[in-house]
Amino acid sequence: MNPFRQMILDWITNTKKTIRRLSTHPLFGILLTGALLFMIQILGIAGIIKPSTINLLSPVIMFYLVALGFMLLLGYAGLASLGTAGFVGLSAYVIAHIVGNLGMSFILAVIVAVAISIILGVVVGFISLRIEGMYLAIITLGISEILVEIFRKFTAVTRGNQGFSLFKMNALFFELKQTDRFSMSYYVIVIVLVIVMILTVNLINSPTGRGMLAMKNSTSAAQAMGISLLKYRLLAFVLATVIAGLAGILYFMNKLVSHPSTWGLAFSLNILAAVVIGGMKSIYGVMAGTFIVFGMNDLILKRMPFFSNYSSAYLILNGALIVLVVMFYPGGIVRLFKDLRNGLTKLFRFIKTTWKEYRYGKDTDQTL
Repeated sequence: MNPFRQMILDWITNTKKTIRRLSTHPLFGILLTGALLFMIQILGIAGIIKPSTINLLSPVIMFYLVALGFMLLLGYAGLASLGTAGFVGLSAYVIAHIVGNLGMSFILAVIVAVAISIILGVVVGFISLRIEGMYLAIITLGISEILVEIFRKFTAVTRGNQGFSLFKMNALFFELKQTDRFSMSYYVIVIVLVIVMILTVNLINSPTGRGMLAMKNSTSAAQAMGISLLKYRLLAFVLATVIAGLAGILYFMNKLVSHPSTWGLAFSLNILAAVVIGGMKSIYGVMAGTFIVFGMNDLILKRMPFFSNYSSAYLILNGALIVLVVMFYPGGIVRLFKDLRNGLTKLFRFIKTTWKEYRYGKDTDQTL
């Protein structure tokens, strides 16, 4: 064989092996997701994608960040919480107050917001040692409602029901304005999302993730194996509240607005719906669930005449999806995708086998 041709064939073979190895790496999908999100912003700057689409996509990305933290809490630690909205809103108002009212550094505001999130996670984690299940969800709901009332009543700090709004804010190394169509905060959101996704994947594949799963499946069995409920419950709530706090920081960076009505019970229930619909143990399933709950109506459904005429019809669709998933696919729509993939694989194999039998006879494999 021609040496040059052999060299080309070897290069193609090695390239295929490299691509296959990289595509099966756990971080490949995460980095690809980050690259695609960056590309959306670039296409928006080029005028290919409308600015309104990017403005609608930004909160979906931030809410997906919240859902990742809730996935760790519910899907891996087995702890129910309905206080997510209050935790996100608290960080948003902390940033608004320190930067807007006090005129202090954005970095200092971020440190304070993260510290408060850690303290709040520790407090709720200690509560979870004595109360579980529905009662824990009620307690966290009560904490969230208290926070929302604080947002409404402490007008000197939060500006009450009219919401806290800034025209511009200095953050990190750039200035953010409400009038910016393509804010630099979008890139920060994507970078933080990629980092949190990588940390989440590493966590769930580590002994800590397996310890959380053991605690979720049976607290008695977990304790018998030497797993500390105090350690893992505190860790689960701290991680969930810190990620929620980061989302609140990013939300205010992007919108420069925080309104008490945004952080009501509906937000917590929508986060729960996104995790349940997507799949409580899959980061990509939760991504799909977040898009369905928070993004599908504004980005897709409103372009259809029926949903544009009946603005609340998408709530019926979300409710029907939750019922169908809980009844037929408890693992979320990620399980549906896996079943479809397996079904298509079996169908392809059946067609291939049938064609070979038709073309060469049924005993082809045996004679060979």
